[in-house]
Amino acid sequence: MRPALHPRLVNGPFEDPCLYIQFLFQNHSILFDLGDIARISPRDVLKISHVFVSHTHMDHFVGFDRMLRLCLGRNKALNMYGPAGFLKHVEGKFSGYSWNLVAHYENSLVLNVTEIHEHRMVTRSYECKNQFIPMSPAIEKPFQAHIVECPGWKVSAAVLDHGIPCLAFSVTERFHVNIRKDCVEAMGLRVGPWISAFKQALFSENDPDAIFTMDGAGPSGKATGYPLGELCQKIAVVTPGRKITYVTDVAYNDANTEKIVNIAGNSDQLFIEAAFLETHHELAAQKYHLTAWQAGVLAAQAGVKRFTLFHHSPRYTGQEALLNAEAREAYRRLTVS
Repeated sequence: MRPALHPRLVNGPFEDPCLYIQFLFQNHSILFDLGDIARISPRDVLKISHVFVSHTHMDHFVGFDRMLRLCLGRNKALNMYGPAGFLKHVEGKFSGYSWNLVAHYENSLVLNVTEIHEHRMVTRSYECKNQFIPMSPAIEKPFQAHIVECPGWKVSAAVLDHGIPCLAFSVTERFHVNIRKDCVEAMGLRVGPWISAFKQALFSENDPDAIFTMDGAGPSGKATGYPLGELCQKIAVVTPGRKITYVTDVAYNDANTEKIVNIAGNSDQLFIEAAFLETHHELAAQKYHLTAWQAGVLAAQAGVKRFTLFHHSPRYTGQEALLNAEAREAYRRLTVS
């Protein structure tokens, strides 16, 4: 069965961190970190609905200007999340430009920006037509791990220590819905856009006894309908969803370890930084980064199925294999014992 979440690192392991996650069969994606995004096509940038920024060091946030440039003039809402100080840094980006002409734009771009603290979240909205001046007072609510909950997926965050607050993120599908096309055809139904609506009805937990109408699915393209639960039993296979976790720029200490293991627990795939080799663990500690060995240990402790290293120090250029080998050995030792 094909997973619905398709993650890919935008850049190489020695370049700016940026994880692009495409939702299969949907014109929709999310982004973890906002480093150099030049390799993401404009078309794919415009699919992004949510951006999750670990922290605003330049290599994690320099792509903001390109994203803003591509979205200007579009009728689009972009949701952004970052750590303490994020609102000030986004507003600083806005203040670097003149906006005297945007009031005449036909479409309106809105950025909903949320700053995540240990126990609260603060959100402000900025509209292009209003020169990105805050539209209304900030909205504050408690932070309780889940920062986004959509019908088919949710995103969790953890506040970690990088000398400054730095966020780790997990995206989790509620479940997979795989369509058995042979069963669809056996029922005399036509495949079409109704399938996406059918999946959304399942994700939204609609009444299984309610009639689900399938436009264009019946004979001669006519609409037809079945009880939602009955249709699910006939044409769908529902399986547990996939979990993907992103961890970068963190010190290796007890507090961070507990939070990383918790948020990454049982992930299908973990993307985790490995800035240094273990022989340079003292330097890693000074810079609040992980070694490859520490990354492997964390992956094993979290019980992840697979992990991918990224964000290597340039001092190891050409030695990527050494970093991977060290992490794999640490992971193997803990999972075998």
